[in-house]
Amino acid sequence: MHNFGVHSEVGKLRTVMVCRPGLAHQRLTPGNCHDLLFDDVVWVQEAQKDHYDFVLKMQERGVEVLDLHDLLAETLACKEARKFILDRRVTAHSVGSGTAEEIRPWLDEMPAKELAAHLIGGFAIADLPEGDVRSMLSEAFGGTEFLLPPIPNTLFQRDPSCWIYNGVTCNPMFWPARKPEALLQRAVYKFHPRFKGGDFQIWWGDSDEDYGNSTMEGGDVMPIGKGVVLIGMGERTTRHAVIQVAQELFKHEAAARVVACLMPKSRAAMHLDTVFSFCDCDAITMFREVVDQIRCYSVYPTEDDKVTRSAKRARPFWRSSRKHSDSTSFGSSKREATHTRPNASNGTTATTS
Repeated sequence: MHNFGVHSEVGKLRTVMVCRPGLAHQRLTPGNCHDLLFDDVVWVQEAQKDHYDFVLKMQERGVEVLDLHDLLAETLACKEARKFILDRRVTAHSVGSGTAEEIRPWLDEMPAKELAAHLIGGFAIADLPEGDVRSMLSEAFGGTEFLLPPIPNTLFQRDPSCWIYNGVTCNPMFWPARKPEALLQRAVYKFHPRFKGGDFQIWWGDSDEDYGNSTMEGGDVMPIGKGVVLIGMGERTTRHAVIQVAQELFKHEAAARVVACLMPKSRAAMHLDTVFSFCDCDAITMFREVVDQIRCYSVYPTEDDKVTRSAKRARPFWRSSRKHSDSTSFGSSKREATHTRPNASNGTTATTS
């Protein structure tokens, strides 16, 4: 039985989930890369080398590395899991009613490893088996047109789900190009043998409902210890999501305080962890130009129902952090490491173990 949870930003890293570059990145072109949230095409062979080297360095330090491609393939070996994903991913709305009916039997029988590669790497018309559907679609749209576009941003596994203490969220994403990622995370956590029946909860996001303006990405979420969670509200994480997550955490007594960090809505402040990160219990890095603009609202559970929130007035980010940890003393350079006294992080567990 595995233990699951993230209780610190600086604890020992035991297990981490990654996603290696693959088919999705091979299918990036100058014509589609911007829609898929990449500034340019990727030199896939070099990216794979760099990724392999990074994974190897973690493994040499005793870190267990799980790859989404492998986890998804092992999950799809379960018929229930395959049905769960395909019922939601291959629909009349996503590929067309007649097309969905025609290709579903083919997908039901596809080897799990191949299906996993295409659920991440996309299905082009040329990928379909020979037959009337492929011929008709190829004649009309060409073989390179996507029925299901690739989702190359699975490379950034910090975002579609995030572990908060002894549970996880499966995050509704902001940009359409990333929305399918949460479904794959849900399937892995619900059906993969490693996670199925595990001692953890999915706090939020395990639903087929339309979350509308409630979007969140894991790069904005920091469980820093002692029941405190920092959540950035910038370009991709909204106040609607922050309050819902806080309510769920309070309801399950999983957190005692959520600090909502209102950030500038700009690419330079895409996520909280791109401008502010813990390096150790007494060291941080920060991008001062952005951090000085962050304003924080602390949300607490009430004594009666553990759900209703009470927010204090906005505070500058560094003051809010200092009040919480009694430890923060920031420097003045634009991007710097700053030493402090020990903060509120208990330093016990960094990822699943």
